[in-house]
Amino acid sequence: MDDNTAYIASVVATYWFVSISMVYLNKVLMSNDALSIPAPLFVTWFQCIVTAVICYVAGKCGERAQRASTYQSVPTDEHGSSAGHRSSFFSQFPRAEYRTDIARRIFPLSIIFVGMITFNNLCLKWVAVSFYNVARSLTIVFNVFFSRALLGIPTSCQTMVCLLVVIFGFFLGTQGELDFSVKGTVAGVCSSLFVSLNSIFTKKVLPAVDDNHWRLTFYNNINACMLFLPLVAYFEGDIIFGAINAQLATAAFWSAMLVAGFFGFSIGIVTVLQIKATSPLSHNISGTAKAAVQSMMAFYIWGNQATVMGVLGIFIVLGGSLLYTFVKMNENKKVHVPTSPPPKELSEGTKQTEMEKV
Repeated sequence: MDDNTAYIASVVATYWFVSISMVYLNKVLMSNDALSIPAPLFVTWFQCIVTAVICYVAGKCGERAQRASTYQSVPTDEHGSSAGHRSSFFSQFPRAEYRTDIARRIFPLSIIFVGMITFNNLCLKWVAVSFYNVARSLTIVFNVFFSRALLGIPTSCQTMVCLLVVIFGFFLGTQGELDFSVKGTVAGVCSSLFVSLNSIFTKKVLPAVDDNHWRLTFYNNINACMLFLPLVAYFEGDIIFGAINAQLATAAFWSAMLVAGFFGFSIGIVTVLQIKATSPLSHNISGTAKAAVQSMMAFYIWGNQATVMGVLGIFIVLGGSLLYTFVKMNENKKVHVPTSPPPKELSEGTKQTEMEKV
């Protein structure tokens, strides 16, 4: 195995580990009353704080790395050319500063972001992990709907076939789920809706942060921390105060919270690394395979009962999503002209948000 193959394998393995671990750990935090507390909003709020702090620290490290790179770029050889210098990992992170004028422009997206992660965690709390991907499988359906309704992008027959496959898999999976939860499935559908809206609004507000996704992540999580506070106080205040001398006093709880927050930040990094090491198409194939393994492992780890319809629903949903990826990439190739700007559409087939992939 050459060095490049070993690097790609390690990146893909890291993506799988971080993504699956994040889902499983969040499931424990959302549903294990012995370790955690029944306060999903509080858990999500704390994870936003961890992400914002990591963004701030990474931004500080990025400033130092960029200064070091500037100092080392001066000519060093006898011909006056600069010596090769490999940029630091932290140079990708911009300085984390919070400006109220920019925060106001990001605020509509932050409201959607709060809805997205809240319903995602509520879905994970109320449904079995093996059913989690099925409950949240309608994202591409909402993508196509909003692309047509809000952006006027036409829908091809091939895309419609993919959507019908996903919808069929969704209903088949719900019929085969023995521990079916209505509120968990509704939360999953709401999560899919907000994931799709998040894609649209992200494209609109990215220019406000110089098209930098890390800067947007920082603003989004700071805004989310403020938006969550009144919700946590109103809906979960009594629960939190009641657990001060119980779960909240244990190192295990806070360790799990910190690790989950770290995974939530890390998934963005490993996603970018996997896309760069392979390709957008390979990333989506890897994400689909990971989702299948994640669901199959859940039957064993959580003891979820498997049914023929339930397992078929999982693979039909994932198969339809993968087919959608191929269709969208082929459509993009056909309409793309080298001298023209790239088509402005919801390219979820080539670059999905990680909330959809995990």
